[in-house]
Amino acid sequence: MNYTLFDFLQLIGALGIFIYGMKIFSDGLQKVAGSRLRSILKGMTTSRLRGIFTGFTATTITQSSSTTTVMVVSFVNAGLITFVESTGVIMGANIGTTVTAWMVSIFGFKMKITPIAIAMIGIFFPFMFFGKEKLKNLAETMIGFGILFIGLEFIKDAVPNIQDNPEMFAFLDSFTEFGFASMVIFVIIGTLLTLLTQSSSAATAITLVMLFQGWITFPIAAAMVLGENIGTTVTANIAAIVGNVHAKRAARFHFIFNVFGVVWMLLLINPFLMGIDNVMHYFQPEIGSIFDDSQEARAAATLGISLFHTTFNVLNVLLLIGFVPAITRFVERFQKEEEDSDQVFRLKFISGGLMSSSELSIAQAFKEIELFGRLIEKMHISFNGLFFKKQNKQEKFLKKIKKREQITDNIELEVAEYLTKISSSNLTETSTRKIRLMHSMINDLERIGDIYFQMSKTFELMENEEIQLPQEAIDEIANMLDVVREAIKIMRANMENFGDEIDLNPAIEIEQEINRKRDMMKDAHYKRLEDGVYNSKAGVTYLDYLTRLEKIGDHIFNVNEALAGKKMKIHSDLITEG
Repeated sequence: MNYTLFDFLQLIGALGIFIYGMKIFSDGLQKVAGSRLRSILKGMTTSRLRGIFTGFTATTITQSSSTTTVMVVSFVNAGLITFVESTGVIMGANIGTTVTAWMVSIFGFKMKITPIAIAMIGIFFPFMFFGKEKLKNLAETMIGFGILFIGLEFIKDAVPNIQDNPEMFAFLDSFTEFGFASMVIFVIIGTLLTLLTQSSSAATAITLVMLFQGWITFPIAAAMVLGENIGTTVTANIAAIVGNVHAKRAARFHFIFNVFGVVWMLLLINPFLMGIDNVMHYFQPEIGSIFDDSQEARAAATLGISLFHTTFNVLNVLLLIGFVPAITRFVERFQKEEEDSDQVFRLKFISGGLMSSSELSIAQAFKEIELFGRLIEKMHISFNGLFFKKQNKQEKFLKKIKKREQITDNIELEVAEYLTKISSSNLTETSTRKIRLMHSMINDLERIGDIYFQMSKTFELMENEEIQLPQEAIDEIANMLDVVREAIKIMRANMENFGDEIDLNPAIEIEQEINRKRDMMKDAHYKRLEDGVYNSKAGVTYLDYLTRLEKIGDHIFNVNEALAGKKMKIHSDLITEG
């Protein structure tokens, strides 16, 4: 046997170059897409058909169905989209992943792409040193594209020659003699290959090379591609392990949907492949059948596999789209709801790791910050309930505030750590600035959570020491709470537009209103003290609430500044841009 350890290491190295090129190409595409990618992701929730289009587009941009599905699982975990809404995106991702196979089969086998790839790197490499971000991102995309096909050429050269290695061919051929069982064996091999490479694109490229070099036949390659469709679902299921029940359901749906598809396709595989052969023969009659063993037939067979891959995924979506409600009900029965109603606010899913590029990772982290804003609003509602609801409900609100304050601490720590990890990658200036602003936001939001908890402790102390505030003072605190709630709503509305132009005027007006109320309440407080309306203990308690609520207003305004990317000089009666 002529195949040595050194030859095997060359194959692994070639595969490494291919995957590295795919990563650079994918990162560059996502940077070029930029805000367009974010707007695509925002459109995920409207309808199932739109979800399918979104999943297809996002996967075409990211060049990874795993990235899209992990991202969808994360969004479901964050409560940003529902489990049912995620199903369309997952189906679209399955179709989107076939784009890579077309790219590899057209450029990698039908034409001599390597000289063009090297020339492309030569043309675009100088742009990496230009000042403009757009040119840098475009250069990165094209260099990644070039490296990808250089890696593919190396894989083709590193795959051992059949004539020189008859033992290896005989070993593979021995698995093809079991009829239908052989197809199942190669479905499993395709699944394992995807798990090993952690990339369905890389697994598909290896399958196409093996087919092109004559190591496997067209039907065996088709079976491996079906296995790769199952293997690509495992990444999302791993990410969902640390997610909530809704994230787990989205990941399970992806697995079940793809397994259903593979099962029905295996039952119809022979007539289906004959149909693909007829289509290929219609467009390329000179080649003959793609089942033949000639070099021309094998090159055409790589295109046939791409056609098979796309046709299978499109038909699977069309066939099963009507059964989505039934599949979701089955998944919901299998993955039952957990008891803890607050679990959706526990930050767990980003521990699954960074997304495939910094652009997506930043979008992912900001989804957590939006969730943080929602949690702050819930803390405000809980404190309002604590202050004004009946005595028998106070213990419930105290527990809620304490629990949510602990969650805010966890969110700040984990998001800060996640942002630090993103910072270690090669970032654009815009991305670096966004990360700094997001660090500022989570710090302010965590301080707001602390203040609500401190106010709940002040309330507890007030109850224990039976400190009574006059009705006038309670009404003033109620008014201040209403204004702060309005400020939170404005902050959350601004969060939905992060990255776009944000009008700070409503935030400025509400901050000025908080400052005016603070001044009026202080005057009223000192007058009450002078008139002996309440004692110094009650006065200190009232002042504590007032000071802390005003401080919450300041932190909310800081978050609004960060969202707008502007720093303002704040005075009690004047706010100007600095």
